[in-house]
Amino acid sequence: VIKCKAAVAWEAGKPLSIEEVEVAPPKAHEVRVKIHATGVCHTDAYTLSGTDPEGLFPVILGHEGAGIVESVGEGVTKFKPGMTKCDAVIPLYVPQCGECKFCKNPKTNLCQKIRVTQGQGLMPDKTSRFTCKGKQLFHFMGTSTFSEYTVVAEISLAKVDEKAPLDKVCLLGCGISTGYGAAINTAKVEAGSTCAVFGLGAVGLAVIMGCKSAGATRIIGIDINPDKFEIAKKFGAIEFVNPKDHKKPIQEVLVELTDGGVDYSFECIGNVGIMRAALEACHKGWGTSVIIGVAGAGQEISTRPFQL
Repeated sequence: VIKCKAAVAWEAGKPLSIEEVEVAPPKAHEVRVKIHATGVCHTDAYTLSGTDPEGLFPVILGHEGAGIVESVGEGVTKFKPGMTKCDAVIPLYVPQCGECKFCKNPKTNLCQKIRVTQGQGLMPDKTSRFTCKGKQLFHFMGTSTFSEYTVVAEISLAKVDEKAPLDKVCLLGCGISTGYGAAINTAKVEAGSTCAVFGLGAVGLAVIMGCKSAGATRIIGIDINPDKFEIAKKFGAIEFVNPKDHKKPIQEVLVELTDGGVDYSFECIGNVGIMRAALEACHKGWGTSVIIGVAGAGQEISTRPFQL
C-alpha cells in the first residue's frame, strides 16, 4: 500500500481537500500509475458542483493525466513497471475491452462493459483501491488523476513516448483528443469548408486544430472573451465573433457572414442555448453541428424540427 497526497472531494459543492490517502496495490489486470501531471476539465468541476446526477462522493476526481507505471498486477504484460526505464502512460476514461458489442462495432469506441463498474466509481471487480481516514473513496471515470498515485484497469492506459513532456501530453487524456476527434472523426471536416467553433477553451482550440488539419479554409471562433482570440489565432482560427458586439442572435450573424451558414459548427461550452445557436448557424441542406459540451442534468435543446 502506498500513502500519498490526493485532492479529495468529500461532498458535492465543497472545495477539494488535500489529504493523505492509501492506494492499494493493483490486482489482476490492473496497473498502478505515478501521476506526474494532470489537467482540470469542466467535467471535474461539473461533478464537484453536484449538478451531475451520477456524481458519487467521497471521490478522487481527475481524468486528464499522465505519468509512469509504478507496478502491475497479475497478468499484465503490456506495461513495464519501475521508477526507471518504465513506461510513460496516459490514463483513458474511454477504454475498450474489445469484447462487448460496442467495441466490436466500428461505428463507436464507447465500451459499455467497463462503464458498468466505472459508473459506480469502482474497479472492474467492484471494489475501490483508495481509502482515506478509514473511509473508502470512489474512483472517477476509471482514472482519478487528482492523486499522486492511481490504479486503473490495464485497458485504461495508453503508452506515450518516454521523451514526451508529461505536463503537456496529459491534455491528450481529454481536452485535445475530444476536440480534435470531434473535427476529424465525428464531423469528418472536409477540405475547403467553413467551420464555426463556439467556445475557445482547451476543447475549442483542439477543434480548431482538427479543422485546420482537415483543410478547412475558413475557421470562425466565437467567444464572449476577446482575450482568447489571439490564442485561437495561433491554433488556426481566422475570424472571430463576439456575441456581445451584436444585437441580433449569433446564429443570424453567422448565417449572414457566411452567405447561408457554416458547413460545420461545434459547441464546446455545454450551454443548451448555444447548442441551438450552433445548430441554426449551419447551412441548410448539408450543414453539420457537433455538440461537445456537457449540459446540466435535465436540460434539453429547443429548436424548430425544420432545422433537423
